[in-house]
Amino acid sequence: MKTRVKLLIKNIEELATLTASGFRALRNAAIAIDDGDFVGIGPTSMIMERYSSDKIIDASGHSVVPGFVDPHTHLVYAGCRHRELVMRLQGKSYADILKEGGGIMDTVRKTRSATENDLYQEALSRLKTMIMNGTTTLEIKSGYGLDYETETKMLKVIQRLKHDTPLDIVSTCLAAHVVPQEYRERRDEYVKRVLEWLPKFKSLSDFVDVFMDVGAFDADETTEILSHARNLGYGIKLHADELANTGGAKLAAKFSAISADHLTHTDIDGFMALKNAGTVPVVLPATSFFLKSEKHANVRKMLELGLPVALATDHNPGTSPTYSMVFVMQLAVFMLGMSPEEALTSATLNAATALGLQSRVGSIELNKKADLVILDAHSFVHLFYELASPIIKTVIKEGKVIYTRN
Repeated sequence: MKTRVKLLIKNIEELATLTASGFRALRNAAIAIDDGDFVGIGPTSMIMERYSSDKIIDASGHSVVPGFVDPHTHLVYAGCRHRELVMRLQGKSYADILKEGGGIMDTVRKTRSATENDLYQEALSRLKTMIMNGTTTLEIKSGYGLDYETETKMLKVIQRLKHDTPLDIVSTCLAAHVVPQEYRERRDEYVKRVLEWLPKFKSLSDFVDVFMDVGAFDADETTEILSHARNLGYGIKLHADELANTGGAKLAAKFSAISADHLTHTDIDGFMALKNAGTVPVVLPATSFFLKSEKHANVRKMLELGLPVALATDHNPGTSPTYSMVFVMQLAVFMLGMSPEEALTSATLNAATALGLQSRVGSIELNKKADLVILDAHSFVHLFYELASPIIKTVIKEGKVIYTRN
């Protein structure tokens, strides 16, 4: 007798995912899903013999991949900074943009003045766009408040998004994003404020992150904040070595951070420190692309050293206003030299590992959450072959269709 399940997907021309035994691309595959989990994976003939369902999706001519995981975003903010793009294209420097009222503090001002509901509605709209682009799990940071009231407001919005949407959302406190203008001449006082806020944010955030770099927080300030966060039971993440090699990767390793992100200027010693600590490197190619940077993260060296490289959008209004993990994967292949298999793995299972969710999401395996994307293409390689094409056909989260393109 056949086992009844909630959903069957049959005749999948190619099912591509990383498993414990390595990357695999199954032909003419089928998937059985029940109670939100994968319960059967294999050839269509075998799965259809074993399972029945009132709901069957025929994926003939289509490829299926895991739902994308975006482990680094700044999704909650007010307004946009499109004017800055025009200014940069005209040759103006970041210092010039700051003098004209732009830069991160422009977003801080707008976010401080926005209501919680305004921030929620803007973020919800962005989140819907991410779903249309195949994202089923993501991290969202605070960091555009830089005062207690606004950081609290942002973290509450993230909690509302977690409650009101089907996605898995991880919350990160980034109150140590930059030192706000009102504290520029008394940096130590702002660090003290952040230390005071962290116990109050514990119920609203899973991780604490610090932007350790030139113009942001130095090693001593970062160490003080992360030590306090670790003592409070937070997981640790770190913006590291984006603008210069300031030792961010090594400090992330010292704290056994779950991830170190950016790593544009990290050297081999920093990579080895990450590997020895089990810290996942998260690379953000859309940011360096958008800023027209001459230097990019050395992904090939990371992979040669055996590091589980993850990819993320770094969605933010100033330096990476993209919603698409497909675009990020394409940049990783054409700009950073990753293979299609490496890029897909970095946007799924490795990205899930950067959030501590690898046992639940990130690959199509038995007993994991049934998160997947049906592509409007017969092979996952079309993610890279068909540039700028609407390749996402259907997005499924825990066995439920949350987006489909007619």
